[in-house]
Amino acid sequence: MELFGCRNRLQIEDARISFGGTLFTNKEHIMTHIFEVHERQDLYKQAVQFIWEQWGDQSNYNFYKDCIDHSSASNDLPKFYIAVQGEQSIIGCYALLRSDLNSRQDLYPWFACLFVAEECRGKKVGALLQNSAIEQIKKMGFDNLYLCTDLEGYYERFDWSFLDYGYLINGHKTRIYRRTIK
Repeated sequence: MELFGCRNRLQIEDARISFGGTLFTNKEHIMTHIFEVHERQDLYKQAVQFIWEQWGDQSNYNFYKDCIDHSSASNDLPKFYIAVQGEQSIIGCYALLRSDLNSRQDLYPWFACLFVAEECRGKKVGALLQNSAIEQIKKMGFDNLYLCTDLEGYYERFDWSFLDYGYLINGHKTRIYRRTIK
C-alpha cells in the first residue's frame, strides 16, 4: 500500500461539472455537489468514514482521519473532496495528494482515492469527480496530474496517458498515468 492506498478503481463515463459547492445535474438528473471536505463541517465525520471505508482497513482509521484533519484549507495539498447527492448523501470521493506512490516522489500532484457508490455508478459521477480534480489542479497552477492504478482502458477514455510502471511498497507493479492540464 502506498501513502494512502488510494489506487483509483472505478469505471464511469465522461460528463460536465460545476464544483466548489455548485450544483450540477447529469443526464440522469442526479443533483450533485462536489465539496472540499472542510467546506461541509456538517458532513465531516461522515466524509472521513466514507473515505476510510473505501480505502482503509481496520488498522488505519486514525491514519485517514489525521490525513483529512490536516489536509489544507489553503491552495496547498493534500485536499480531499466528496460528491454529495441532495443535501446529505455522500456518493463519491477523490483526493489530490503530494505523493501516492512512494517510489516516484519526482512526480506530483497525484489524483487518488476515486470512488463512486455502487448505486451511482454508470451515471457519470466518476467523470465529474475527475473533471473537478482537473479544475482544482488548474487553479493551483500545475501542468500535469498523475495517478497509479491497476486498471487498463478506463483512464485512457478521459485523456489520461500511460506514462510508466512504478512499484508499490509491497513490490507489486502498478501503472502510472499522466493527465496534461490544458
